[in-house]
Amino acid sequence: MSDEIEDIGSNPSPRAGIAEVVAARLSRRAALRGLAGAGAAAALADQLIEDATAQIAQSQLRTAQIPMTGGPSTLTFPELHHQMAQTDAVAEGYEIQHVIRWGDPVLPQAPAFDPMRQTAQAQALQFGYNNDFLDFIPLPRGSNGSDHGLLWVNHEYTSTRLIFPSTDGRPVSNRQTTAEQAAVEMMAHGGSLVEIRRVNGRWQSLPGGTLNRRITAETPMRLSGPAAGHPRMRTNNDPTGTRVLGMLNQCAGGNTPWGTVLTTEENFNAYFSGEAAATGEQAAAYRRYGIPRQPVYNWAAHVPRFSLDREPNEPNRFGWIVEIDPFDPNSTPIKRTALGRFKHEGCTHAVAPDDRVVIYMGDDERNDYVYKFVTARPWNPNDLSANRDLLDEGTLYVAKFEDDGTLRWLPLTHGEGPLTSANNFHNQGDVLIETRRAADLLGATPMDRPEDVETNPATGRVYVMLTNNASRTTANAANPRPRNAHGHVLEIIPPGAGTAAVDHAGLEARWEIFLLAGKPGQDVGARYHRATSDQGWLSCPDNCAFDSKGRIWIATDGAPSAAGVADGLYAADTMGGGRALTKLFYQAPSGAEVCGPTFTPDNKTLFLAIQHPGEDSGSSFNNPSTRWPDFDPAMPPRPTVIAIVKKDGGVIG
Repeated sequence: MSDEIEDIGSNPSPRAGIAEVVAARLSRRAALRGLAGAGAAAALADQLIEDATAQIAQSQLRTAQIPMTGGPSTLTFPELHHQMAQTDAVAEGYEIQHVIRWGDPVLPQAPAFDPMRQTAQAQALQFGYNNDFLDFIPLPRGSNGSDHGLLWVNHEYTSTRLIFPSTDGRPVSNRQTTAEQAAVEMMAHGGSLVEIRRVNGRWQSLPGGTLNRRITAETPMRLSGPAAGHPRMRTNNDPTGTRVLGMLNQCAGGNTPWGTVLTTEENFNAYFSGEAAATGEQAAAYRRYGIPRQPVYNWAAHVPRFSLDREPNEPNRFGWIVEIDPFDPNSTPIKRTALGRFKHEGCTHAVAPDDRVVIYMGDDERNDYVYKFVTARPWNPNDLSANRDLLDEGTLYVAKFEDDGTLRWLPLTHGEGPLTSANNFHNQGDVLIETRRAADLLGATPMDRPEDVETNPATGRVYVMLTNNASRTTANAANPRPRNAHGHVLEIIPPGAGTAAVDHAGLEARWEIFLLAGKPGQDVGARYHRATSDQGWLSCPDNCAFDSKGRIWIATDGAPSAAGVADGLYAADTMGGGRALTKLFYQAPSGAEVCGPTFTPDNKTLFLAIQHPGEDSGSSFNNPSTRWPDFDPAMPPRPTVIAIVKKDGGVIG
């Protein structure tokens, strides 16, 4: 998504960190672990802080739980070469299959896709735009099959100039859409649930699936939890503050142990506009969430609820986690307000030893925060209905990363610390509606765009994708590079990690830097395993997934502009001799990013969402930089879910 919508950096006063201690900590850690460094810059840092870091280094030696020597990767695929091309590429020995594309039928009554004559009615029945998070749910329910299932797909946003044909020689602007075009865009948002099956070795979508569903920006939803019914959630159309139409800007996501999908609202700010952004009673709150005075999308000109001047509370009803039951197509999606309101990038679960469920989340903006939510009650595997409202009660925490490698989880609880009426937090609903401001007051650590946060099921360690922050001028312990153009991956080590009793609900943990992205020898501070090849370095980590062996698969977003290479998917061991030895497995076509990596249970299929192909500078519907995946002169580029399989039918990797 373009910078005008995200990465605006609305945190007014991110706390400066301790750059000198951080530089010492990382340079010493790199020496101990045998990581490839950035040459002279890192060496100079080591020289300057050698004495000051001796104590830290000794502490790290005592707490290190992984081998510090190099070694071969357990990944056996032949590595790709970096590219920038109109089509995509995968490692030799693997095959790319197209599962479903923008405009393909989801519901049986959907018409054939006609990009020249789109309607909102048709798009509401067809696969939406800009697919992101994916969740594969085996069928039948409760099985562990890998050839038949439901695929949940987020539809994050619309690239207006790539969706609509030009009528005057100029690309259609998202600020100048007609009422009908805005209606098409609203139907292209949300999510799709599609039955898929592998037949004769090839994956295909089944538009006649009885559980298939399209959810859009107009689908009725319920608000639940502490903020439901709050005065700031009430509108003219919903005086109860408990009902809302639609969800917006679904980025990454997750699921629950009881089988529901969790989808996230990220850059919801882009859809609202009005003079109240500058002069209204909630102007300061709007500003903290980046809600603009002038429109990014032109929806407010056609749909009154997106006008701040007509419905000043409507934005407060977005920016939440949405829970969806994939096995009941008539169920009402629920926005779970207890999990906080911010630009949610991911929402993935872990289970504590006492069976309470822990949800990890990132707020994807420069200088914002990492969160987790811990349910008040354990989940019940024997009575799924007992878990129906489990996400309405619990404690939301924000992370503070100390420079000594300690992570403290700070509770966002009304009445504790500064979260009182003295700071205009009169109840827990206020805290949740203004989660960002509450986290500011608690002194959380500002991060470099925390996106996906995922737990490695093999080790219990938690990995945070920090995409980049080129505007950072000072470092903090967990974000050690000013002008961090390439991002990094941070590793959280909860108590008990590596055992059967990982305490994800604990109030403290340890943290490490897993890798610092960029090209070693060229980009200051870039660090990986010392055996990483010239093709294995990456830029702008965004989403990640883990295979059954606990290896991490990292998808990138922004590498073309940051590093001059296509976005792709990289894999690495997380433990052993090949730890952080990243290898390039897949690269996207021109203008696209890679989203939503997820494996089937047998690890023989890897699904990826290829988002916004052709979204390069100057590219448009009439003159795109690529026509992937169809390469049909009558078709624009189309966001597509792909399946990658090994040609011999074996396990991926």
